[in-house]
Amino acid sequence: MKSIKYIIYREGKHYVSQSLNVDVSSFGETVEEAKNNLKEALDLYFEDEPARKNYVQIKETLIGELKIQM
Repeated sequence: MKSIKYIIYREGKHYVSQSLNVDVSSFGETVEEAKNNLKEALDLYFEDEPARKNYVQIKETLIGELKIQM
């Protein structure tokens, strides 16, 4: 069993859930739906044997916000 770290953020009227360990994301109308949809997407992703090699272990996560001039 692998530990998957993820973030959820709001984009318009949906919540986007994004895995930090592999390049998989999903969305939902609620935070819970976005999380459940991400789990389903990850289950499907890891059914593929070569995809398992893309897993990156993340031991510590921090979240922050930077302001940049554009």
